[in-house]
Amino acid sequence: MRITVAQINPVVGAIEENVSRVLSIVEQASGEGADLVVFPELVVTGYPPRDLLERPAFIDQALAGLDRVTRASKGHADLGIVLGCPLRTGQPEGKPLYNAALLVAGGKVLFEQPKMLLPVYDVFDEARYFKPTTDNGVFEFKGTQIGLSICEDLWCEPDPWNSRPYAIDPIEMLAKKGAALLINISASPFSLGKEKTRYELIRNHTKKHRIPFLFVNQVGGNDDLVFDGRSLLVGADGGAREVFPSFEESIRTVDTGAAPVNEPYRYEDDVAAVLKALVLGTRDYLAKCGFEKAIIGLSGGIDSAVTAAVACRALGPENVIGVAMPSPYSSKGSVEDARTLAGNLEMELKVIGIADVMEAYDGVLGETFAGADKDATEENIQARIRGNIIMALSNKFGYLPLSTGNKSELSVGYCTLYGDMSGGLAVISDVPKTLVYRLAEHINAGTPVIPKSTIDKAPSAELKPGQKDADTLPPYDVLDRILKRLIDRHLGFDRIVEAGFDPDTVRWVIDAVRTNEYKRKQAPPGIKVTSKAFGAGRRVPIAARYDV
Repeated sequence: MRITVAQINPVVGAIEENVSRVLSIVEQASGEGADLVVFPELVVTGYPPRDLLERPAFIDQALAGLDRVTRASKGHADLGIVLGCPLRTGQPEGKPLYNAALLVAGGKVLFEQPKMLLPVYDVFDEARYFKPTTDNGVFEFKGTQIGLSICEDLWCEPDPWNSRPYAIDPIEMLAKKGAALLINISASPFSLGKEKTRYELIRNHTKKHRIPFLFVNQVGGNDDLVFDGRSLLVGADGGAREVFPSFEESIRTVDTGAAPVNEPYRYEDDVAAVLKALVLGTRDYLAKCGFEKAIIGLSGGIDSAVTAAVACRALGPENVIGVAMPSPYSSKGSVEDARTLAGNLEMELKVIGIADVMEAYDGVLGETFAGADKDATEENIQARIRGNIIMALSNKFGYLPLSTGNKSELSVGYCTLYGDMSGGLAVISDVPKTLVYRLAEHINAGTPVIPKSTIDKAPSAELKPGQKDADTLPPYDVLDRILKRLIDRHLGFDRIVEAGFDPDTVRWVIDAVRTNEYKRKQAPPGIKVTSKAFGAGRRVPIAARYDV
């Protein structure tokens, strides 16, 4: 069977636009003599549509879009179309919608398969909107018995992520019902390590049931999520027959009956994959929100340098504006590093000193602060002056401000609300500091753009004389290893100490993470690249007392 795989980037909510794209690819597939064209999960609405699904008018629009595809299929009599769309259940009890995969051909919907396994972990909350089905079935198309499933339905092997056991195995059910080809339509977002786990899951299904498996995944950035694509066709022996690219659209016709010449499956390098995810996530966030240009505060440090390099790759350097805002505590080298970076990236740089504004604050607050020692208050005022300048330029010229804080700082609250946290997108907020350094090295692997002095210097907020991050924080290699255990793996004090970490350091990190939850709730959205990011996938109370 010749199948056109449509690994595309839909826009959430843009039903007319998404359907028009579907129909354009249908024309292409029909012209190439394909038997079937397969699109990702919920391609009509884009994924994840979240609470748009609670609006009856939105569902009406989605069903009208599906009807448009169905009517258009009359003009392509030899082509079947597999796509995802929400469907009303028509049942009085339970949630009113199915997350469904459909086969459309000849002007009719020939087959409907609602999703069986609804993810309700991390960033997913599908049971909030959808009703699961308890059964599935195969359908015959052009002489082939096809078993159709949706995303989570393939994640049914025992404990693949150390979390979600399921009582049923939709893939095994399809195999027992005589499927000769398994097709899974997905919206499976990227995170570090997931590509390998996903491929091994699919490979295990094929080897267990001796049935070829076609996986078709969405690509693109939607809010905090980035979908990496990486669709693939795996043969009945578990060998990869066709592997689609990561982090880019790809529309290609594959032949399930071709000679079994396996294509080597090479996992994407972790650092390269994170960089691609950040670039795609930044590009799509701006484009889908209607912004053309971004603005970034350039401190001369490594975080803002990596953020600027990502933004220039995502948007083009002509669409990125950097702002250096030196204070009396800023080193000469930091300003020079910001200039060198901007020159290397060929982006615009504005230099706006903040010394006069600091003096104005001192004058206004002097009487009220009389007798009180200087402390973090004065440091935070500097950060907030810079945040106000960035927001003023954003407001005046319509730039989207990109904040530059990393995951390590955000975890322990080493950041200033309404200061360096100000922004519309926190590009590296899910990137630990140690990974920031690896990204900088990767970015510089070709033509170096980040100054060596930026990479080599000791990290500093430069908000007081001689300040260094190490004066306040544990060494970043230690901090990041503790944070991974605490945030990603949910381990408590005793388990982390058992791994060999200093008890006082562990206690400090745990307390800092807990007491700074309120800051993270007010942070701009960030791009998820690890297994547990701050944001929609981590729901920790603020007003609470707990000790773990």
